[in-house]
Amino acid sequence: MQPERIVEEFPAPSYRGAQRQALRDVRAAFEAGNDVVLLRAPTGTGKSLIARAIMGCARQPKEAEPTQAVGAYYTTPQVSQLDDVAEDDLLPDLKIVRGKGNYDCILDGERDTPVDRAPCARKRGYDCAVKHRCSYFSARAVASSREYAATTLAYFMNTAGSEVFGKRDVCVIDEAHGLGEWAEMYAAIDLGPATVPVWEDLRIPDLDGDAERTARFAEQVVDVCESAKDELLLVDELTPDEAGRRDRLQERIAELSWFVEDYRDPDSATTWVVDQGDDGRITIKPMDPERYLNHTIWKRANRFALLSATILDKESFCRSVGLDPSSVALVDVPHTFPVENRPLYDVTQGRMTYEKRDETIPRVAETLVSLMAEHPEEKGLVHAHSYAIQEQLADRLRSFGVGDRVRVHDRNTRDASLEAWKQSDDPEVFLSVKMEEALDLSGDLARWQVLTKAPFPNTNDSRVSRRLADGQWAWYYRTALRTVIQAAGRVVRSPDDYGVTYFADTSLLDLFERARADVPDWFEDALDRLDRPDLPAPTAEDALAGMGGRVQQVEAGGERTRKTATQNQTTANGGDAERDSRSPLSEVWDP
Repeated sequence: MQPERIVEEFPAPSYRGAQRQALRDVRAAFEAGNDVVLLRAPTGTGKSLIARAIMGCARQPKEAEPTQAVGAYYTTPQVSQLDDVAEDDLLPDLKIVRGKGNYDCILDGERDTPVDRAPCARKRGYDCAVKHRCSYFSARAVASSREYAATTLAYFMNTAGSEVFGKRDVCVIDEAHGLGEWAEMYAAIDLGPATVPVWEDLRIPDLDGDAERTARFAEQVVDVCESAKDELLLVDELTPDEAGRRDRLQERIAELSWFVEDYRDPDSATTWVVDQGDDGRITIKPMDPERYLNHTIWKRANRFALLSATILDKESFCRSVGLDPSSVALVDVPHTFPVENRPLYDVTQGRMTYEKRDETIPRVAETLVSLMAEHPEEKGLVHAHSYAIQEQLADRLRSFGVGDRVRVHDRNTRDASLEAWKQSDDPEVFLSVKMEEALDLSGDLARWQVLTKAPFPNTNDSRVSRRLADGQWAWYYRTALRTVIQAAGRVVRSPDDYGVTYFADTSLLDLFERARADVPDWFEDALDRLDRPDLPAPTAEDALAGMGGRVQQVEAGGERTRKTATQNQTTANGGDAERDSRSPLSEVWDP
């Protein structure tokens, strides 16, 4: 690596905000001998451009001995972030490759068939005459042979150990704050009828959460899967369904073999937890999968740069991903967006815990109507946290008569609904689920947003409950705070952009108090100005004023009637804002 090249490798014609200083600090960190640099840069800093400058410092082929690693990887867990990189005119030399399922076969009669189900995946010994023109294999060939390859973290991890994507000199991981959690998710193993094709051939034991018993069962499953896979390998031509069955068998064999090997390794730092449902389905989950990360990430390059706005604590982050803090440097980038352009407001209406939600949601919905009236001509984003909350809010808003301004999505329509909302000229309000990260809503795409629930980790997850049983409350609050800070950055993307963030769950205020030590200075500046606004009355007419005066027509008793918000309900400026200093156990909630 040649850190001294970092400034000249910056791809933009000019710098924005603190980018130039960030490059100098990263250079100094690498020149000091650190193998890993954590770059903590606020949302909107332009981290992708900084990433490219860091990649440009990688050893080039002309500088290398035959056995030395050259070139660089760029990877991110967020598909939308990779899409942004692919569309950035300043990053044309980052060659993108995705998983096979994202590309269609080009053969006649197969053009709607994903490459992972194409004839090359179905027919034994198949030699495709047009493989050189195949969209997937072409993209893979380009990305593997060029200096800078870019892909999702899932694909990057899945190609560990492959000859195509070997070790490189530099690897940049964008949106790296959740690397430990992503690794835990990717390394988790789900066993059930939908994931194990031979499930009906197995005798499912009661594992009772016992890891040793689970390891013995895993060995049995591998044997049965191996036999079923071998039978398919004898078939000259598979149907698409049979090809899918073969792939699922191979995936389970690889996953379970890895689990057994890691579990039986006395030197492994990974703890495995096992959940089993009443229907027998099993989930095997790793905690702190250090060995998995070592294989899929840390052996893939000589030097690493991990970029994020929310690596809140260096020591705890390094522990969670298996890094030695002594070889890791933290570079902080100041926020250059005026605090006046990114205000935070308290519109809390009560707690959104599972027990209190039914009481609080009506008040939150009414607050949303007031906020629509406050922003009649501006798009808004509502972070609903879960589909259950989204559905309840949507029903309430329809009953208020403002449904014409509300857009929702489900798991299958997520991307299409988001794109349609962004393209709409109307000031629609989008009730979203899990869109707190990697979403760029610059300018008029959204001028206001609402967090309806404190995003604490789900305590029904055995890994979360295990950590809390071990007293890891700082991790619990830090994880929620990280998501809140990520969400706050969705609507302010440049120094001259502006957007308002509202907090509707009283538990968010408790979170800020309990995690105050982990709050970055630039976010603390906004928290210090946190105020309770005066909002207009929650009337449908005012909420829909920017929609050309349209008011939702609602069926009632066979007649079409116009419904508006009642005036005798709790106002948006009131509600249960009670807070106390209860035990941390009182703040452990269902999703």
